[in-house]
Amino acid sequence: MRVISLRTLREFWELHPDAEIPLRTWYRIALHASWQNLQEVRQTYPHADAVHTPSGILTVFNIRGNHYRLITRIRYDHQAITTRAVLTHEDYDRGDWRN
Repeated sequence: MRVISLRTLREFWELHPDAEIPLRTWYRIALHASWQNLQEVRQTYPHADAVHTPSGILTVFNIRGNHYRLITRIRYDHQAITTRAVLTHEDYDRGDWRN
């Protein structure tokens, strides 16, 4: 898969250094994946969830033992993942990312 973009992840771990290793690990795994659907994603990340939003379906990953949430849009047909946001639980629970 192509992952767009590492910058989003880097900006988050610069503010939350404890997220760097888990985000780098997720990035490396995602780069080498060839997921075709959510069921295949869940073989690697069992707690990944599809969330329906006004702009489409987003996939949410738990990061660092569920301390953080990684919001992505996965285009299985293009083998591409767009990282939309990495959030603390507090920010995630606010729900602004759904717009």
